[in-house]
Amino acid sequence: MPDGNVGGMVDDKFAAVREQFEKNLSDGTDIGASFCVTRDGETVVDLWGGWADEERTRPWQEDTIVNVYSTTKTMTALTALWLADQGKLDFDAPVAEYWPEFAANGKEAVKVSHLMSHSAGLSGWADPLDKRVLYDWEQATNLLAAQAPLWEPGTASGYHALTQGYLVGEVIRRIDGRTVGNVFREEFAEPLGADFHIGLPASEDHRVAHLKPPPGAGLSGAAQSEIQRVAFENPGIDVSETRTRAWRGAEIPAAGGTGNARSIATVQAILANGGVMNGKRFLSEAGCRKALECQVDGTDMVLGIPVRFGLGYGLSGPMSPALNDQSMFWGGYGGSIVLVDMENRMTIAYAMNRMEGTTTGDMRAITLAAQVWQAMAG
Repeated sequence: MPDGNVGGMVDDKFAAVREQFEKNLSDGTDIGASFCVTRDGETVVDLWGGWADEERTRPWQEDTIVNVYSTTKTMTALTALWLADQGKLDFDAPVAEYWPEFAANGKEAVKVSHLMSHSAGLSGWADPLDKRVLYDWEQATNLLAAQAPLWEPGTASGYHALTQGYLVGEVIRRIDGRTVGNVFREEFAEPLGADFHIGLPASEDHRVAHLKPPPGAGLSGAAQSEIQRVAFENPGIDVSETRTRAWRGAEIPAAGGTGNARSIATVQAILANGGVMNGKRFLSEAGCRKALECQVDGTDMVLGIPVRFGLGYGLSGPMSPALNDQSMFWGGYGGSIVLVDMENRMTIAYAMNRMEGTTTGDMRAITLAAQVWQAMAG
């Protein structure tokens, strides 16, 4: 494969998807990217290409991985759904049942489902936070446990951009004893051979593509309310941080995951396929469908757009009209995204390194997904 060209495979039916992917790389829409589609647990599209760095010195290869920001949330959510499916976690239970310290400051009635649906009133840390706290699990979680909610929990969502991973992750740790990154690795990534990491070993640093930040100020500076400010500016989101060993090695389960489209689509296919992937049952069908139960519906106080949240995922609604009512999705700052379609037993995933100033996917992934849907309808 010549440097920077497209590699991978595409089922004949999806030839137009490859054309669109190649076009995005040739016209500069993408620098380097990966795109993957599974159907009934089989991979029907697995593409990668372009460059792993803005300077175009490293080709994006089959095993190139990249920080996917909030697409990581879907891996944390799956881990929580798995615990619930085993009867160890009750989404309707108060968080304090598993994490007693969390009951402080009027949070005794906050449910685990509120954490999963960004409606716990903890969209960020209230007190000024040094970015190093993100790498200190105990401090990050202790501060959240002590904090008062910024609005009445359960009444509305306010995107928990960074905090959701620590909150759900700590509940997982209290129940299971392992960190969320270790549970995810041992129960999902390793059995599936999926190259996705919540906490990347230093031995894999050489495979990580460099993100190119979006034009302008990105998310910082967009905040108008205190609820938004703590989500996006405390600490501010610095894309260059993703090149550091501290960021890559830390477990930041809402934003710090490293993987590619293949690994994202493969893991999330568990949900699309009713709990089974590669011949192994991970969850019951009912346990997968829990994710579709709408928890909160309305204009999100951080994102400022209408969102319907299930348990850990965005559901079909005004923001995602293309999805059927058995689909869910989430994306990451810059453009990565995963769509999980239970009706068609399909996942669509995209991961790239040229970032757009978006938190929930952009036209690159949507255009590729549209080509997939068109091919399926044809």
